[in-house]
Amino acid sequence: MKKVLTTIVLIAVVIVLCVTGCKQKEEGAKKYRIAVIPKGTTHVFWKSIHAGAVKAQQELKAAGVNIEIIWKGPLKEDDRESQIRVVEDFVTLGVTGIVLAPLDDTALRAPVKDSANRGIPVVIIDSGLKSEDYVSFVATGNYEGGRKGGEQLAKTIGGKGKVIMLRYQEGSASTMERERGFLDVLKEKYPDIQVVSANQYGGATTESAYQAGENLLASLRTPDGTLTIDGIFCPNESTTFGMLRALQDGGLAGKVKYVGFDSSDRLVQALRDGQMHGLVLQDPINMGYLGVKTMMAHLKGEKVEKVIDTGSIVATPENMNDPEIKNRLEPDYKKWLNE
Repeated sequence: MKKVLTTIVLIAVVIVLCVTGCKQKEEGAKKYRIAVIPKGTTHVFWKSIHAGAVKAQQELKAAGVNIEIIWKGPLKEDDRESQIRVVEDFVTLGVTGIVLAPLDDTALRAPVKDSANRGIPVVIIDSGLKSEDYVSFVATGNYEGGRKGGEQLAKTIGGKGKVIMLRYQEGSASTMERERGFLDVLKEKYPDIQVVSANQYGGATTESAYQAGENLLASLRTPDGTLTIDGIFCPNESTTFGMLRALQDGGLAGKVKYVGFDSSDRLVQALRDGQMHGLVLQDPINMGYLGVKTMMAHLKGEKVEKVIDTGSIVATPENMNDPEIKNRLEPDYKKWLNE
């Protein structure tokens, strides 16, 4: 009887090992082609998203998953038609899944719906889409990030004074949420702060934001050249840097309190030099990483959350050398992109 039991146990072990081996073999044989489509490809933020996607790819490959990440997006963040074509091309190509940062919350609905109808799931990252045709939304809590920016600016100007906000561009859900959060927190908590301008747009590039910043600042200067405002807020990397350049060229950098969003080498230097007083930081490497990992979990039949918040923190001249803040300020994207 003992011999029989031992034999049965051995047979069971062999079956389990065979099934596991077959599954691993099948997993390694099946190729997953995941397209990751950013809003643009020039800013440090998008390079960090790319780095996170590559990090996930390498981790999955090490676990025996045959996965290819295809990175492609428009050069500029206002090229809706180009991004739509990229999505359509990948759907035609028949990729396994798409991870998309839609640069317009409405214009990308049709191609995403078409992708879902053809059995190609989509994970949305960074910026929302007015649709339910996606698996999961992996992003910063943008409204909360905007509120954090408002709180930081209010703190630096002592809770009273005049401020302005240079918006990004219409249709960008992420930045519109940040702008709304900024305005809401000032309205709710700081009655002595007056928003004197919040209807100007910087546009999709640093250059367009620089021009918009110059024009806005010119309208707020007195005859002797001083500014009539106490604080400025910008909701993304390109508007933040464009406005910084306008302040620097006008001899105004450091003379007005300034809070922005996202990070780059030049923004970090401005924070260090006292020309900026706060940067709301996302976690773009983690966003790209979780975008790919969430897609793979879905493809394997696992349940995934509909919304995944990757969080935000505020860097200031006082805390910028703290390890957690420093990692967000200067993300090591080059490590993953071999730059």
